[in-house]
Parts: sequence; C-alpha cells; structure tokens
Amino acid sequence: MTTIITKCTISDLPELQKISGETFADTFGPFNSPENVKKYIQKSYSEEQLINELTDPQSQFFFIKVNNRSAGYLKVNVGDVQTENMGSDGLEIQRIYIRSQYKHQGLGSQLLRKGIGIARELHKSFVWLGVWENNHDALKFYQKFGFNQYSDHIFTLGGSEQRDLIMKKMIN
Repeated sequence: MTTIITKCTISDLPELQKISGETFADTFGPFNSPENVKKYIQKSYSEEQLINELTDPQSQFFFIKVNNRSAGYLKVNVGDVQTENMGSDGLEIQRIYIRSQYKHQGLGSQLLRKGIGIARELHKSFVWLGVWENNHDALKFYQKFGFNQYSDHIFTLGGSEQRDLIMKKMIN
C-alpha cells in the first residue's frame, strides 16, 4: 500500500466536493435525518463554499491517497477562519474524514500527525478540534494522541442541535 499526502488546489475541487459529501454522510447519516444531512452537504460542500475555503490563505486541505486513490482528507484553519475564537496561537483541525473502505488502516493517524506538524511549522502553541460527543471512536482516537476536552459548543445540523466537545493538545 503506497500512501501519500498532497495539498489540495482549486483543480481538486470536484474530488474534494465528492469526498466531503460522501464521508460526511457516512459518518453522520446514520444518526440524523436524511433531509438534515442532505441540506448540510449542499450548503457546506457547495462549489462556492469550497472555492472560498480552498482560496483562503488561512485554510489548507490535504488529500491522503492510497495507491493514487483519494482515501480521505484533512482541513486545517488558523487565524480568523477558525470555527471558534481561539486566538493566533492555535491551529484548528476542522476535518479529518476517511472513506469507509479505508478506515482502520492508520490513515487518520497520518492526517492528524500532518495537522500537528503544520501547527509546529507555524509556531502554534496548541492544536484543537471539535468532535461530536457521541462519536466514541473519534474521542478515543484523539485522546490517544494527547487531546483533552477543553470546552464544548453546539453544532446545528438542520433542526437538530448536537454537542461537540472541543479538544485541545498543547505542542512544543
């Protein structure tokens, strides 16, 4: 298995849009109404929205590819585009999504290490992320990497309010 991580560019938009919708639906579809999931995907992963995010210098996307096939992706944010006001010392890992057929192969760990590495390169003091309180596998995964609950916030999906735990890891 050959694995590489590549930075996404605007030319990757169609693949990014496809993998975003697919992985979001796989992760959250079983726990939410199809209407809420569809509306969220249409809004959050629209061509216009993803172009704005891809061209924002404070956000970066990276594909992880297995044998030249996109298996998942990472999105990181700094500065004003962080989804919570965490100041200039933090880097947000907004998304780590892996296609279902590639899960449990260590790809999420590679992407998480990539995000932490970017934070170090940018001389950030900490990395943070939000994770749904009922996503027990993800919570264990992040705790294994030294993330601890720092706070929480409400994530609204359609008419459904859900609690995300804000997890934080200090880095040197």
